Amino acid sequence: MTKVKPISSWLDRDSVAAGIFLTPAAILLGIFLFYPIAYLLYLSFTTGSFTVTGVQWIGWRNYLRLFTDADFWQVIGNTAYFTIATVIPAILVPLGLAVLLNRSLAWRGVLRAAYFIPSITSLVAVGLAFRWLFQADGPVNDLLITWGIEPISWLSSTVWAMPVLILLSSWKQLGFNLVVFIAGLQIIPQSHYEAAELDGANDWAKFWYITIPGLKPTLVFAVLTTAIFTLRSFEQVYIITGGGPLNSTNLLVYYIYQQAFSRFEFGYAAAAAVILLMIAAVFVYFYLRIWNEE
Repeated sequence: MTKVKPISSWLDRDSVAAGIFLTPAAILLGIFLFYPIAYLLYLSFTTGSFTVTGVQWIGWRNYLRLFTDADFWQVIGNTAYFTIATVIPAILVPLGLAVLLNRSLAWRGVLRAAYFIPSITSLVAVGLAFRWLFQADGPVNDLLITWGIEPISWLSSTVWAMPVLILLSSWKQLGFNLVVFIAGLQIIPQSHYEAAELDGANDWAKFWYITIPGLKPTLVFAVLTTAIFTLRSFEQVYIITGGGPLNSTNLLVYYIYQQAFSRFEFGYAAAAAVILLMIAAVFVYFYLRIWNEE
């Protein structure tokens, strides 16, 4: 008669302990991450409703409507423009400041703290401040008038409203990226710079051939986090422009909000949210791919 192996021989103590500690986290992830994503996918194929009984399955109709909606494609263009135009200065400016603040400068600690303040400031409060600064009779236009320049209708212009949002978002992300770059710079061995100096390399050569390659993983991380920050931008649009003028500053998250909570088209909004999720997933995919190549 064959003996049945005791369960203790199948599972060692470490595996059991790992399962016990991971189970609460897996349950929380399932409830607050995987289930909402699965329900979002389901909802995107329905009419959507406040009640479960009001939900009707309509298949791909929301997606067909989405891809034939001129407003949606304008929002996609706005989001792409906003993301690219925000990521570039939100990376280059903190990178330059990090290189300067990584040196032995007077008041270095105070300057680091001052530059980090935007990251801990409420985006709602900052949005209200920017709306006041750039209103028609605001301080920015007063400054332009003193310089002999005609005032600009910043928030009612289809040309200038978006740059205001870009300026706010770049400024808001500056402190976080600055800290990330300073941490990355401190990992690069100082001996590399000393060897380059012995070879007669100038500051630009050291920056281009030592700093940039040494910061590659940090740069990839900063670009990804900044891109995702811009993709989920909502408060700036809601407080400053409301998506106007003429839909010129309407971003994807605000568009989803409008469809869901202004027009109550939850299924259509869910389809747009799935597109946003797919775009974010593409960013994460390329990040992981580049990271694995390191």
